[in-house]
Amino acid sequence: MSNATHSGSGAPLVEIRGLSRSFETGGGTVDVLKGLDLDIGEGDRIAIVGQSGVGKSTFLHILGTLDHPTEGTIQFRGEDVFARSREALSDLRGHFLGFVFQFHHLLPEFSAIENVMMPGLIQGISPEEMRTRAEAMLRDVGLAHRIEHAVGKLSGGERQRVAVGRALVLDPPLVLADEPTGNLDPATGDQVAELLFEMNRTRGTTLVVVTHSKRMADQLGRVLVLNGGRLTEGDAGSAVV
Repeated sequence: MSNATHSGSGAPLVEIRGLSRSFETGGGTVDVLKGLDLDIGEGDRIAIVGQSGVGKSTFLHILGTLDHPTEGTIQFRGEDVFARSREALSDLRGHFLGFVFQFHHLLPEFSAIENVMMPGLIQGISPEEMRTRAEAMLRDVGLAHRIEHAVGKLSGGERQRVAVGRALVLDPPLVLADEPTGNLDPATGDQVAELLFEMNRTRGTTLVVVTHSKRMADQLGRVLVLNGGRLTEGDAGSAVV
C-alpha cells in the first residue's frame, strides 16, 4: 500500500508531503517519521493509532507546528506553514489550531472561565468578548454551573471538559488531541469524546486524535496506523496495543 493516504473529500484542509523527523542520539540517528504523505479534509475525523513509542505524539506535535520536520512540508489551506516567520506561525497556531492533551495543562491559579478565555486574550480579543464566548463554550461542555470555580476544585473529567472548551473557544478549523481520554475513567472518557464529536457534527471541526482506545477509534471512523515511521490505512482493531 502506498504511504500516501487521502480522505476522498474535496480540497484538503491540510496537505502533508514527504514528512520526516529524525533525532540524533548517542547511538546515532533515529528516524521516527519517514516520508509521510497525508491529506486531511475539512470535517474529517481521524484516529492515529500504533504501538507506544512509534512517534504518534511526534507526528501530532509537528502537525500542530510545535515541532519542525527534518524534511517535508505541511500546507494549511494551500500555504506552507513552515515558510512563515516564528511570529506568523504563532499567529496561525492561535487561530487555526486547537489542542487537547491527555493531561489538561490548565492554569491552576485561574478559574474555569479564565482558562477558557486565555487563548483569545493572548490573541488580543477584548476580555468582554472572550468572557461571552467562554461562558457559551462552558455551557456547551456542560459546565455552566462551574464557570467561576478554581480548576483545583474540579473533577478530572470536568478539568478535561474545560480543556476541550479552551481548545474550541476560538472555533479553530482543526483540533489535535493526544490521548484526550487516556487519563479518565471509561464513562467520563466517553463524555469527553462525545464533546469532540459534537463539535465536529455541529461546527465542522476537523479532528485528528492519537488514541489507544478501540472504542474512540471506532467512533472517529478513519483510522491511520503509524508503524515503522509510516502511516497506512487501518481499522479500529489496530488501536488495541
